[in-house]
Amino acid sequence: MHMTQRRPVTVGEMLVEEFMRPMGLTQAALAEAMGVPRKHVNELCNNRRTVTAPTALILARVFGNSADFWLDTQRRNDLWEAMNDPRERQRIERARPLATAA
Repeated sequence: MHMTQRRPVTVGEMLVEEFMRPMGLTQAALAEAMGVPRKHVNELCNNRRTVTAPTALILARVFGNSADFWLDTQRRNDLWEAMNDPRERQRIERARPLATAA
């Protein structure tokens, strides 16, 4: 498995830097548009909440992009975290590939 050493852009960074700031959106305004509590948006912005499939669909509807965009951003971070966490790395490296029948 090869992953870049540099941490990928987080959902929170993407949300704030590429969407909210350019659009002049506050957390409260985004929460209202999403139909979720402001706390939910705050946790997304601060990377304390992960993007689930329903959240990705909501964000896609609000911003006019795709749910895959949000899920891929989350997935890249999840993979990076797993590969850069010593305990997880140890668990991953314990796994042995199955021999394939020729």
